[in-house]
Amino acid sequence: MKRIVMLASGRGSNFLAVASAIAEGKIAGRCVGLIVDRTGTPAAVRAESQKIPVTTINYQDFQSRDEYEAALSAALRSMNPDLIVLAGYMRILGFSIIRENAGRIINIHPSLLPSFAGLNAHRQAIEYGVRVSGCTVHFVDEGTDTGPIILQRCCAVNEDDDESTLSDRILALEHEALPEAVSLFCEGRLKIDGRRVFISEEAE
Repeated sequence: MKRIVMLASGRGSNFLAVASAIAEGKIAGRCVGLIVDRTGTPAAVRAESQKIPVTTINYQDFQSRDEYEAALSAALRSMNPDLIVLAGYMRILGFSIIRENAGRIINIHPSLLPSFAGLNAHRQAIEYGVRVSGCTVHFVDEGTDTGPIILQRCCAVNEDDDESTLSDRILALEHEALPEAVSLFCEGRLKIDGRRVFISEEAE
């Protein structure tokens, strides 16, 4: 069973999607902890209801980003994860954490990367006038939403969509794609080759 640590900043719906899939036996792993970057997050409440340990590393308690990253790195090492899942974690990981865990960090982003990376992806999609958007699960590298793509799911962008309606529709896709990608990783079915991720038919 793979050891999974998740990081979140907000409501935790993607965290809950993965945790629920684990509880239902759909993922060959167990969540050994959730790390949140502020106090009082809905994500932490959801984790506690699932009896998953929560570690709060409040960004506001640190004098610098380097100090925060050092505390985050120490917490991750103590949990000894096989996989780190960014499930609505709204901070960019430091290079040292990414390098130490290369090929073992995945992120969910609410656009069809490489389009509309970074913040406000739904707004970017609507303002650009695209007809299709969606979500992307990718490995994390040292760029912003630039790592090798594992899975994508898409939906139409309607003429009357605003950020809220498009976000709701894409979020439903995220709740499908992220648990599936975590499952594939835990089964040893993902292989990174340059910019491409290959999915094998059978588990290791």
